[in-house]
Amino acid sequence: MQGSVGGAQTIEAKFKAILGGFTLDVDLSLPAKGVTALFGHSGSGKTTLLRCIAGLHKAEGDLNVGGECWQHAGYFQPVHQRPLAYVFQEASLFPHLSVKRNLEYGYKRIPPEVRQISFDEAVQWLGLEMMLDRMPDKLSGGERQRVAIARALLTSPRVLLMDEPLSALDHRSKQEILPYLERLHEMLSIPILYVTHSPDEVARLADHLVVLEQGRVVASGSLSDTLSRIDLPVFVGEEAGVVIRARIAERDTRWHLSRAEFDGGSLWLPEEGLEIGSRLRLRVLARDVSIALDKHEDQSMLNLIPAMVTELAERGRPGVVMVRLTAGETKVLARLTARSVDKLQLVVGKQVWVQVKSVAVLE
Repeated sequence: MQGSVGGAQTIEAKFKAILGGFTLDVDLSLPAKGVTALFGHSGSGKTTLLRCIAGLHKAEGDLNVGGECWQHAGYFQPVHQRPLAYVFQEASLFPHLSVKRNLEYGYKRIPPEVRQISFDEAVQWLGLEMMLDRMPDKLSGGERQRVAIARALLTSPRVLLMDEPLSALDHRSKQEILPYLERLHEMLSIPILYVTHSPDEVARLADHLVVLEQGRVVASGSLSDTLSRIDLPVFVGEEAGVVIRARIAERDTRWHLSRAEFDGGSLWLPEEGLEIGSRLRLRVLARDVSIALDKHEDQSMLNLIPAMVTELAERGRPGVVMVRLTAGETKVLARLTARSVDKLQLVVGKQVWVQVKSVAVLE
């Protein structure tokens, strides 16, 4: 039942605590729909924050979910009373129960009148139809984690917390499970708080991004706005770039290309079999973007977009400049040498042409 779970508008979390020598000090207002990624290096406080929201850590502060108070001064709602589900790094399935009985464990404990997700919906969304009779030891790592996520959803939570659910999986298993997580993103209207240190997972799944460093929030906002910040680049080096939401506007069957359109321009992509009107995410890395003062069509790059320079800053090693540009409402990053910036006389407000070498289709 698409959009059947929800109701909350915001998640307000304000915590201050010293836990095992680690100091957490955060004040956040998060959207209560879509995927919020909690991103940062190991030890930045991602899991600690998630456990405070779950009630697994007792921190000083306030927590309100959709206007419902879960914690404030003098009141602490115990974890078993918080309508949430928690998916851990390791899929802790009951080894003596089949997949079906693992799923039924939480589902049967929810009164029928308050169930928001049906058994069949969870099975279908996570692609479990063919493994209901199998035992956990006969499943791959990715399959076990899909069962764990389905079991969590069948408790009809108000919030789904996921603590690096792919970190224990090999590359093949990660690629297997990511499409199912993208499907959940489309089907659910409850908020998902997703802890990760993987730029690829952030780019593919997140709508909102919170960046943590040493227990404090250093950036929080929509995915596109936060990724395009050059005062505090979220991803550095080869990973720096933006995510663009687009739709397929045209297909060129002769050359096996599709044109993805967005506010401010469009990009030609290798044919992915998507129908016209299909929505998708595109990842454009700063290293794959160059800038020209004029529109040069006598070149191999097909993707030329008019844009305006909005910010420049030296980032990373000396002699490297990150340039932020806007094309309509779309933001793009380019990584140039300081010599190129000087040669083109790039300044804020200058109109240029953005040339994109390659684009990664994320979904």
